[in-house]
Amino acid sequence: MRNIRQVLLTGLALLALLAAACGGGSSGGGPPAGSIKVTLSEFKFSPSSMSAPAGKATFYLVNAGSVSHDMTITAPDGKQFKSELVQPGASAVFTVDSLVAGSYRVFCSQPGHADSGMTATLQVS
Repeated sequence: MRNIRQVLLTGLALLALLAAACGGGSSGGGPPAGSIKVTLSEFKFSPSSMSAPAGKATFYLVNAGSVSHDMTITAPDGKQFKSELVQPGASAVFTVDSLVAGSYRVFCSQPGHADSGMTATLQVS
Protein backbone atom coordinates (compact mmCIF):
# COMPACT_ATOMS: atom_id res chain seq x y z
CA MET A 1 0.00 0.00 0.00
CA ARG A 2 2.83 2.36 0.88
CA ASN A 3 4.57 1.72 -2.49
CA ILE A 4 1.38 2.53 -4.41
CA ARG A 5 0.99 5.80 -2.52
CA GLN A 6 4.62 6.69 -3.19
CA VAL A 7 4.23 5.94 -6.92
CA LEU A 8 1.06 8.07 -7.07
CA LEU A 9 2.70 11.00 -5.28
CA THR A 10 5.73 10.79 -7.57
CA GLY A 11 3.44 10.72 -10.62
CA LEU A 12 1.51 13.77 -9.39
CA ALA A 13 4.75 15.64 -8.77
CA LEU A 14 5.93 14.86 -12.31
CA LEU A 15 2.61 16.04 -13.76
CA ALA A 16 2.88 19.30 -11.82
CA LEU A 17 6.41 19.87 -13.14
CA LEU A 18 5.29 19.11 -16.69
CA ALA A 19 2.36 21.53 -16.43
CA ALA A 20 4.62 24.27 -15.08
CA ALA A 21 7.10 23.72 -17.91
CA CYS A 22 4.37 23.98 -20.55
CA GLY A 23 3.31 27.46 -19.46
CA GLY A 24 0.13 29.25 -20.47
CA GLY A 25 0.92 30.69 -23.87
CA SER A 26 2.11 29.73 -27.28
CA SER A 27 4.75 32.40 -27.68
CA GLY A 28 7.60 30.54 -26.06
CA GLY A 29 8.48 33.03 -23.34
CA GLY A 30 7.81 36.62 -24.24
CA PRO A 31 7.68 39.17 -26.99
CA PRO A 32 10.17 38.88 -29.84
CA ALA A 33 12.52 41.82 -30.28
CA GLY A 34 10.91 44.58 -32.34
CA SER A 35 7.40 43.19 -32.03
CA ILE A 36 4.29 45.28 -31.42
CA LYS A 37 2.55 44.24 -28.19
CA VAL A 38 -1.23 44.12 -28.50
CA THR A 39 -3.48 43.29 -25.55
CA LEU A 40 -6.81 41.63 -26.38
CA SER A 41 -9.77 41.82 -24.00
CA GLU A 42 -13.53 42.27 -23.98
CA PHE A 43 -14.04 44.02 -26.34
CA LYS A 44 -11.02 46.03 -27.36
CA PHE A 45 -7.48 46.06 -28.65
CA SER A 46 -4.87 48.01 -26.72
CA PRO A 47 -3.47 50.04 -28.32
CA SER A 48 -6.41 50.83 -30.60
CA SER A 49 -4.16 52.66 -33.05
CA MET A 50 -0.91 51.03 -34.20
CA SER A 51 1.79 51.82 -36.71
CA ALA A 52 4.30 49.59 -38.48
CA PRO A 53 6.84 49.99 -41.25
CA ALA A 54 6.10 48.57 -44.70
CA GLY A 55 7.27 45.03 -45.20
CA LYS A 56 7.12 42.60 -42.30
CA ALA A 57 5.48 43.26 -38.91
CA THR A 58 5.39 41.00 -35.87
CA PHE A 59 2.67 41.35 -33.24
CA TYR A 60 2.87 39.91 -29.74
CA LEU A 61 -0.74 39.17 -28.80
CA VAL A 62 -1.67 38.88 -25.11
CA ASN A 63 -5.21 37.80 -24.23
CA ALA A 64 -6.07 39.55 -20.95
CA GLY A 65 -9.75 38.74 -21.40
CA SER A 66 -11.93 35.86 -20.30
CA VAL A 67 -12.84 34.56 -23.78
CA SER A 68 -10.83 33.64 -26.90
CA HIS A 69 -9.83 36.38 -29.34
CA ASP A 70 -7.91 36.73 -32.59
CA MET A 71 -6.48 39.59 -34.60
CA THR A 72 -7.60 39.97 -38.20
CA ILE A 73 -6.04 42.67 -40.38
CA THR A 74 -7.69 43.84 -43.59
CA ALA A 75 -5.42 45.60 -46.10
CA PRO A 76 -6.61 48.51 -48.26
CA ASP A 77 -6.91 46.07 -51.21
CA GLY A 78 -9.13 43.71 -49.18
CA LYS A 79 -6.49 41.05 -48.47
CA GLN A 80 -6.82 39.63 -44.94
CA PHE A 81 -4.27 38.32 -42.46
CA LYS A 82 -5.56 36.37 -39.46
CA SER A 83 -3.82 35.27 -36.27
CA GLU A 84 -4.46 32.04 -34.47
CA LEU A 85 -7.20 32.03 -31.83
CA VAL A 86 -5.60 33.14 -28.55
CA GLN A 87 -7.08 31.55 -25.44
CA PRO A 88 -7.73 33.55 -22.23
CA GLY A 89 -4.50 34.12 -20.32
CA ALA A 90 -2.36 33.01 -23.25
CA SER A 91 -0.17 34.84 -25.76
CA ALA A 92 0.85 34.29 -29.37
CA VAL A 93 3.19 35.70 -31.98
CA PHE A 94 1.53 36.85 -35.21
CA THR A 95 3.75 37.82 -38.14
CA VAL A 96 2.47 39.50 -41.28
CA ASP A 97 4.66 39.71 -44.39
CA SER A 98 4.33 42.01 -47.38
CA LEU A 99 2.59 44.98 -45.75
CA VAL A 100 2.35 47.94 -48.10
CA ALA A 101 1.83 51.55 -47.07
CA GLY A 102 -1.74 52.38 -46.17
CA SER A 103 -4.40 52.29 -43.49
CA TYR A 104 -5.50 48.83 -42.34
CA ARG A 105 -8.62 47.78 -40.43
CA VAL A 106 -8.00 45.53 -37.43
CA PHE A 107 -10.75 43.48 -35.76
CA CYS A 108 -11.51 40.31 -33.83
CA SER A 109 -13.31 37.86 -36.12
CA GLN A 110 -15.06 35.97 -33.31
CA PRO A 111 -18.86 36.32 -33.65
CA GLY A 112 -20.10 39.61 -32.23
CA HIS A 113 -16.70 40.91 -31.10
CA ALA A 114 -16.15 43.52 -33.82
CA ASP A 115 -19.79 44.63 -33.47
CA SER A 116 -19.11 45.11 -29.76
CA GLY A 117 -16.24 47.49 -30.54
CA MET A 118 -13.26 45.16 -30.81
CA THR A 119 -11.67 47.07 -33.67
CA ALA A 120 -8.49 49.06 -34.20
CA THR A 121 -6.44 50.65 -36.95
CA LEU A 122 -2.96 49.90 -38.27
CA GLN A 123 -1.08 52.56 -40.20
CA VAL A 124 1.71 51.17 -42.38
CA SER A 125 4.27 53.59 -43.82
